[in-house]
Amino acid sequence: MSKINLQPLHDRVIIKPLEAEEKTKGGLFLPDTAKEKPIEGTVVAVGTGKVSDEGKVTATTVKVGDKVLYGKYSGTEVTVEGEEYLIMRESDIFAIVK
Repeated sequence: MSKINLQPLHDRVIIKPLEAEEKTKGGLFLPDTAKEKPIEGTVVAVGTGKVSDEGKVTATTVKVGDKVLYGKYSGTEVTVEGEEYLIMRESDIFAIVK
């Protein structure tokens, strides 16, 4: 797991997307334009949690190392030290893969 020099705030998490499939199940290689955006990745950093209007902090459910599923167009893409990551709110994550 890579360690990054970026700390998300509040209820945001940083995810390292899994690589897009290079070929189909039938063995055909896909060009870059035909690859699907990944919807699965690994959490590499987690914020402190959501702050309510009363100032109480609700801790995040996901933790570093969790493999998660998220929306196809969720989050903001960022590049840190040559690596691609997504920053998104925890609520944009659909599930933790067990």
